[in-house]
Amino acid sequence: MRNVVFITADQWRADCVGAAGHPVVRTPNIDRLAAEGVRFARHFTQAAPCAPARACLYTGLYQMTNRVVRNGTPLDARHLTLAQAMRGLGYDPTLFGYTDTGLDPRSTVPEDPWLRTYEGILPGMTVRTFLPEYPGPWLSWLAARGVDIPGSWQNVYMPADGEPALWGKPPRYGADETQTAFLVGEFERWVSEQRAPWFCHLSFLMPHPPFVVPEPYCSMYDPASGPAFARAAHFEVEAQKHPYLRYVQEALRKHERIYGPPGPTTDGSEADARQVRATYWGMVSEVDAQIGRIRSILEKAGQWDDTLFIVTSDHAEQLGDHHLWGKLGFYDQSYAVPLIIRDPGRRATAGRVVEDFTEAVDLMPTIVDLLGGAVPNHLDGRPLTAYLDGGAPAEPRREVHWEFDFRDGADQRPAKHLGIGFDDCALAVIRDERFKYVHFAGLPPLLFDIANDPAELVNLAEDPAHQSVRVACAERMLAWRARHLDRRLSGIELTEAGPVDGRAE
Repeated sequence: MRNVVFITADQWRADCVGAAGHPVVRTPNIDRLAAEGVRFARHFTQAAPCAPARACLYTGLYQMTNRVVRNGTPLDARHLTLAQAMRGLGYDPTLFGYTDTGLDPRSTVPEDPWLRTYEGILPGMTVRTFLPEYPGPWLSWLAARGVDIPGSWQNVYMPADGEPALWGKPPRYGADETQTAFLVGEFERWVSEQRAPWFCHLSFLMPHPPFVVPEPYCSMYDPASGPAFARAAHFEVEAQKHPYLRYVQEALRKHERIYGPPGPTTDGSEADARQVRATYWGMVSEVDAQIGRIRSILEKAGQWDDTLFIVTSDHAEQLGDHHLWGKLGFYDQSYAVPLIIRDPGRRATAGRVVEDFTEAVDLMPTIVDLLGGAVPNHLDGRPLTAYLDGGAPAEPRREVHWEFDFRDGADQRPAKHLGIGFDDCALAVIRDERFKYVHFAGLPPLLFDIANDPAELVNLAEDPAHQSVRVACAERMLAWRARHLDRRLSGIELTEAGPVDGRAE
């Protein structure tokens, strides 16, 4: 058995990594990790926001099978989780952070407090340090260090002068006092206590909003630097592409993404957007520094070369592209995430960059396979082990898929605004080298020629010259769904000799 560090940094875009060729962002520790391991350059998550994305990541199942469609949807207790699979291999998987897993109400009593939050714990996980939206352990730790905690705890992210708009200003705590630094400190103490091979899941909040970071990261990047935003000249032009885009432009509010004045996220200048983006880049570099600290801890303990080290994200961030913020919709910016795996037992592939498509559902079966377990044959994901061994799967992915469910069970605002049914508020995406097709349950589809229009500015769904492409994409999506509907029992046939599994090797 080997040690395992499994890191998720919430809302981290795939392109915001130095090793990925970003012209501005500096991530020396991640780059070093990539040079010693394998970086998956075209890795995509299968859902958003946090709970749906993590359900796919932790179960190896697409959203259409696990059916976690939004924050607050319970995870069906019958689905095997990564943590439970690790227990089957003799590990006690231990959590630092959060997993945003809704408890199956059929598994407990109606009065259970965990039924009143979406921030539950992944079944099978042992919790060492729980850090939900209200980060009580971090706040009490800050207070013990002499940091003044305001009555409204969210204001801890404010600068000491209380200025309500954080445009480029640091908070009242320092670089060694971030949530990330706190969790790494907790991890360091825990590692020192271990006497057997261990598995830990470090689930970092950053670079998730609020967009704020201490010095030196706060001023690390010049807002005027960096690439142009991938978007039309004006948000109204983007809105004309589809009713869903108009809805989200009107619905998203700045206070939901940043601490600042009220109003829609479209109400701001390019300078404002660049400042927020520069702050986000600083947050990425702060997480990178703490990942370097984890490495130092393991090296000092003599455990670095016995540890499987995995870094990824649950989903990404629009970051002003297409005049949008957050994780939503169908654009690549919300779904392309980093994945780097360093397996010390596979040094021959050090520095390899995999250009084939890979998906977040692949990670659960990959970890099971790397640790010598039997991969359940009903999973939607595929082990990526062949890439780590210097080869490739017999059938590498030629396309990727994701889903986004934008229904709102509490007030049904999207359905009312768009004039569609509650169950119509969903979309699915199929994306290959050339085209991206977006199918909405209750709205018109979208089609982009991403080879010639990488910014996805021109919708070709109604273009007569592309009707055959649209039909072909829809047929492939239908075939994909037919192949991957819940397969837990569908491969089994009861015979006179007993159950026979048609997928068994």
